[in-house]
Amino acid sequence: MSIEEHKKEAPTTVNCMILTVSDTRTKETDKSGQLIKQMLTENGHTIVEHEIVKDDYSAIQNIIRKADHNQTIEALIINGGTGITFRDTTYEAVSSMLDKELPGFGELFRYLSYEKDIGPAAMLSRATAGVRGKTAVFSTPGSSGAVKLAMRELILPELTHFMREIYKDYK
Repeated sequence: MSIEEHKKEAPTTVNCMILTVSDTRTKETDKSGQLIKQMLTENGHTIVEHEIVKDDYSAIQNIIRKADHNQTIEALIINGGTGITFRDTTYEAVSSMLDKELPGFGELFRYLSYEKDIGPAAMLSRATAGVRGKTAVFSTPGSSGAVKLAMRELILPELTHFMREIYKDYK
C-alpha cells in the first residue's frame, strides 16, 4: 500500500493530551501548550486533557503512564524540558517509557530547526517521539517557535497516519 492509501484508512480525528513541562509556566502563561491546543483543534482533533508539571523525571513518567492507561487518550504531546541543562529530564523520562522509539522525528525536527530557524543551535534539542502501548507520544522543546515547527511540519501532517499504524496491530 502507498502512503496515500494508508492515510485514507487513517482516523480523521485523534483524542489528544497536552503536557507542558515547566518549573515556571501556569495555565495563563503556557503559550506553547495553548498553541498546541489551538493547532490541534483547528485540525479537527480533540483535547482530552491539558496538564502542566514541573521538570521532574517521576512526574513526567506518571503523566505518560496516565495517558497510556486512559483509553480515551490516543496521543500525548509534550513540550518543554528537552534541553541539556541538569534540570531538563523530559528526554530521559520519555525515551525510557517508549515501547517503540521513532528516531526520525528528532532527526527531522533538528534538521528543520537548523534549516528554517536556529542554525547549529538545533543540535541542543532532544526532541523525540514514539509509541507506548496504543499511545503516540511526541516530545518537543517548549519554545513557541519549536512547537509551531514541530506541529506544522511533522505532527499534524502525520498524526492520523501514525494512529493508523498503531491501530493496525489491534484489529
